[in-house]
Amino acid sequence: MKQILVCQYINCVQHRSRTVLEAFLAHPMADVEVLGSGCQGQCNLGATVRVLPDEIWYCRVQPEDVPEIVEQLRQGNRVDRLLHPRFHPPG
Repeated sequence: MKQILVCQYINCVQHRSRTVLEAFLAHPMADVEVLGSGCQGQCNLGATVRVLPDEIWYCRVQPEDVPEIVEQLRQGNRVDRLLHPRFHPPG
């Protein structure tokens, strides 16, 4: 089962992570659990979203990005423009 972790720590909350979490919850997916998380250590690029077990890290996620992330996950793809450069360096 996949998990989507949406940081709910101070800095990410300032970057609308609560609304991002609500957007994911409004787009349910089979076999995917959506959870609010504590700090994931990437506060400077919030809101942070992490997809497990794939270890896909997204940064600067906004609520309007969620439908695209959900659609791409359903297709087995990533949203390249939102990938966190620390974990997914351009190449």
